[in-house]
Formats: sequence, C-alpha cells, structure tokens
Amino acid sequence: MSMVPEPLRRLPWRVYGLLALMALFGCVVLYSAAGGHLMPWAGMQAARFLVFCVMAEAISRIPFSLVERTALPLYGAVLAALVLVELIGGVAGGSQRWINLGFMQLQPSEFMKPACVLAVARFYTLLPARQVRSWTAIWPALALIGIPAALIMIQPDLGTALMVTAGGITVMFLAGLPMRLFLGAGAAVAAIVPIAFTMLHDYQQKRVLIFMDPESDPLGAGYHISQSKIAIGSGGIFGKGFLNGTQSHLDYLPEGHTDFVFATMAEEWGVVGGVFLIVCFMLLLRWGMRVAQRTEQKFPRMVVAGLTMTIFFYIAINMSMVMGLAPVVGIPLPFMSYGGSSMMTIMMCVGIILNIDRTRSRSSATGWR
Repeated sequence: MSMVPEPLRRLPWRVYGLLALMALFGCVVLYSAAGGHLMPWAGMQAARFLVFCVMAEAISRIPFSLVERTALPLYGAVLAALVLVELIGGVAGGSQRWINLGFMQLQPSEFMKPACVLAVARFYTLLPARQVRSWTAIWPALALIGIPAALIMIQPDLGTALMVTAGGITVMFLAGLPMRLFLGAGAAVAAIVPIAFTMLHDYQQKRVLIFMDPESDPLGAGYHISQSKIAIGSGGIFGKGFLNGTQSHLDYLPEGHTDFVFATMAEEWGVVGGVFLIVCFMLLLRWGMRVAQRTEQKFPRMVVAGLTMTIFFYIAINMSMVMGLAPVVGIPLPFMSYGGSSMMTIMMCVGIILNIDRTRSRSSATGWR
C-alpha cells in the first residue's frame, strides 16, 4: 500500500511540478538580478508562489456550479472596484491603479482579466441559441468588455486594457459568432486607430512611435527596447553564465526584474534558457487547450479556452515587447517577473481550469450537474 495520503495522491502533480519548475527558474533569475541576494525579489517571489499554489488548489475544489452562478456578480464587484479606483485610488508613477487596504495594495484591473472571461462566457450560456447570430449577441458582450477596458485605459494602463479586451473577444469567437462580424469589427478598429492614437497619453504615443524606429531616440524613449535587444543578443547560445550578466547588474537594462526579466534571463542563459522557458510555457498552454477540448459543456469549455488564451497573451505580449516586436506596454512575464499581481491572476486561471478538469472527470459518465 502507498504511504502517501489519498488527498496528496490526487493532486495534479504534473501541473504543479511544471509551474514550480518555471517559478524556480524565475527565482534563480531574480536572485542574479539582485546581485546574488535572496531578498527581496527571489525570496518574496518564492513565498508568493507557495501561497498562490494553495489559493489555486482551493479554487479548484470550489463546486463549479457556484463558480458559474457567481460569474456575473463577481464581474459586477470587480467593475465596482474599478470605479472605486477612480474615486479613491492611490497614484504611483503617474498611474492610478491601486486601492490601499492598509495591509496591501489591491489592483482590481488584475481581477478583471479572468472576471471578464467568466462574465462573457456566462452571457453566451444564458443567451438562447437562436439569438447567437443576431445583434443581441453582440452589443451586451461588447459592453461587458468595453466598460472595464475603458476604465482601465483611464488609469492609464494600456497593456491590461488590451488583455481584458483580448480575453473577452476570444470568448466571443468561441461562442460561435459569424466570422463576418469579426472581420467587420476588425475593419472598424483599423479605421478608428488614428483617432484612438490621438487620445493616448504622450508617453504611450512615444512608445508606439519608438517601436517603429527605436534607434531614433536610443537614449530616450527607445532606451528600454535598445538595451533589451543588446542583453538578449549578447547572451548568444549558452549565455554569459549565472551571475555574470552585465546589462542588469550595471543597471543598463531598466526594469530588469519585472517587465524585462526575459532579457535578464537571456543574457545569462542564452538561447538555451529561452528555449527551455518557451517549451515550459507551451506545455502549460497545451494542458489548458487539452482540458478545453475534453470539456463538452459550453460554459466551462469557453472559460477554459478564454483563460488559457489570457495566459498566452501574457507570454506573447511580454516576449514580443522585450524583443522589439511590439510596443512597450508593461505586461509582466508569468512566473518570471517580480510581483504578486500577475502571478495571482495566472494562478487564479490555473485554479479555475483545474476545477473544470476535476468536475469533468467526476461527471464524465453522468454529465454536468
């Protein structure tokens, strides 16, 4: 007989093992970025990961019927918190994104990423099938996505607003809306891009313009991208070695422990480290999409796919940004960038996906209840 208790044997060790491997690698990179010091970055990151693993496991054990029923109320609560940010939110670095709770700084926009996916999926679950191809299936979902995205843009936080929008649009696509609606919406977005550009803040406009030509202002607006490219390129195939990076240690690379942590990693671990990290991310995304494919019911299937795409957008936007393939928008790299907000969001997504996978496994013979 196995000496391992039944509850421990039933844990999804492969998933948690993969997450732990990425988090451990992230702590190693943060340890180097701090000049060989465990605190505050690496130590705090490890402690947060353990706490959020417990949170994810707790979420995975909540009855999924409760998650489904509370999808819209949860969305409403987070939306109210976003409004509250505009009224009493704290300002830091020119942005108003946080509510001071005394013991922590709460960033409601992070909760909106999974909340928007849940709300839009719930809307299409409640919508009669005959109305999926009508205007009734479009404008409420666009409102569910657009209102929080607009509030987040005001903060201002372009990156998070884009992620909320992308997650919601993904669910709309999975709900079975006609392709012509997305093509028409894409044409409309392309038409209003020049107008939207004029409404951005000055620093946001500079980020977009400098993305087109970073070398035009290498010591100003293009400094982040230029130094990031130098760090990645100087790593070569095998990197400069652990604790031997110069771009981050000599403070040439701004935000080397947060948004540009991939460049810090690539300088010391090279292409080998980058490929290892990308493979780990691919395995995580593959697990999420396989859960979505195995799930037959509409609401959980859309939720899993939407949350998996949310994780994908974190990865794709950050890596594109640090390589100069996208404007700098301040999206952290999951399990690598220092900070609790993004890790909390990712682990919330993982917990909900685990919940759906467990519920599917228990109900495979009798259907969802």
